Amino acid sequence: MNHKTALFNYCLRLGDQALIHSYRLSEWCSNAPILEEDLALTNFALDNLGCAQALLKYAGEVEGNNQTEDDLAYKRGERRFLNALITELPNGDFAFSTLRNFLLSAYEMELYTALLKSNDTTLAAIAAKTIKEVKYHYAHASDWVLRLGDGTPESHTRMQNALNKIWPFVDDMFTMHPDFHTLVDLGIAVDSESLKPIWEQKVNALLAEATLTIPTTGHKQHGSTQGIHTEYLGPILCQMQYLQRAYPDAQW
Repeated sequence: MNHKTALFNYCLRLGDQALIHSYRLSEWCSNAPILEEDLALTNFALDNLGCAQALLKYAGEVEGNNQTEDDLAYKRGERRFLNALITELPNGDFAFSTLRNFLLSAYEMELYTALLKSNDTTLAAIAAKTIKEVKYHYAHASDWVLRLGDGTPESHTRMQNALNKIWPFVDDMFTMHPDFHTLVDLGIAVDSESLKPIWEQKVNALLAEATLTIPTTGHKQHGSTQGIHTEYLGPILCQMQYLQRAYPDAQW
């Protein structure tokens, strides 16, 4: 795989992750437990959508086949999406979504901070905008994890159950496609595997403060960098892409 194709897929990896997470967050609109959270989660969805738009637009430019960000979002099949598996899992209850927001934003804090130093000026610029939003996402999610984990017996049980369910999908966030290592060597991409130790240190400390126990057993789920997904991505794409596929290139 040449450098251009590797960069295209790297942008897809990051853009797809933001896009699918945005979709899941948007499902909380009018469904959150309190009005403040309804507004917060909807705004987080918009932040992720903006990040996805920028990354997919750049992916189209890198590819050079006149594909726009809309083409890449609405006209690709499931096996061509490269988002981390954690983003496509159903929302579950508020505890589950809160924990996912925390784990993802903790990862994105390290990822986009490192991408600020990318030799690719476009990726560095996207990272500069994104990191400002991710910092708030992380602070917000951290507060809720502490509040619920070390709260009532009911809230603690829900948070522990959420952690047990979501933990097998964590390692997949850090998976590197073999071709991305070339981009790392060029100072363009970030070796996501190298981010895991500092992520673990930060996450483990907060989970311990929240009186939550990290699961030590269970099969680790992988495959997203190869286009292998859970059964949940297909229904997301069916709904998200329906209008564009029913009325291709419609003009409004």
